[in-house]
Amino acid sequence: MTSKQTRRRFTPEFKKDAVALVTEQGYTMAQAAQAVDTSENNLRRWKKELEQEARGERLGAQEREELARLRRENKELRMEKEILKKASAFFAKEMK
Repeated sequence: MTSKQTRRRFTPEFKKDAVALVTEQGYTMAQAAQAVDTSENNLRRWKKELEQEARGERLGAQEREELARLRRENKELRMEKEILKKASAFFAKEMK
């Protein structure tokens, strides 16, 4: 890949549809890869990832987004807690 080429991004829906050509429509890997203009390796990897998600061994895209959101929220709440702890210690000293 040259510096002028950008890496193509595929949506989760596109990946599911591409894998469905093999799993539901009877296409071979080569036929499906050619039909969706990607490599057989991509298609095999997408199929493996979708199978892992179905078995609960891998997080789906929505689950990854939710996990990232929850981690950000948790970090923010911890920081707020620390600020409140320091403020209460400061005011406890002032009242003595």
